[in-house]
Amino acid sequence: MNPVRTCIGCRSRAPRSSLLRVVARESELVVDETATLPGRGAWLHPTTACFQDAQRRHAFGRALRVTSSLDANQLENRLNRLMDN
Repeated sequence: MNPVRTCIGCRSRAPRSSLLRVVARESELVVDETATLPGRGAWLHPTTACFQDAQRRHAFGRALRVTSSLDANQLENRLNRLMDN
C-alpha cells in the first residue's frame, strides 16, 4: 500500500508519490527529490496554488518547526517550471 501524506497547502491527503517533499536547508526551502534528506520534511502538491496557500498560511515554518524566515525562491521557481511543461 502506498503511504499517504497531507499537503501543507490544501490540507488534503494524497499518496506520497504524488507530493513533493520539502526540507529546510540553511534557511532555504529545498525539494528533496529522493525523500531521503535528514530532518523534518513537509509535503506539498507540485502546484503553484498549493505553494501559495502554504506561503499565505505560514505553513512551511510550522511544518518544519523553523522560527526564522525561509527563502522559498528556489521552490517557487521549480514549481513554475513544472507548470510551464
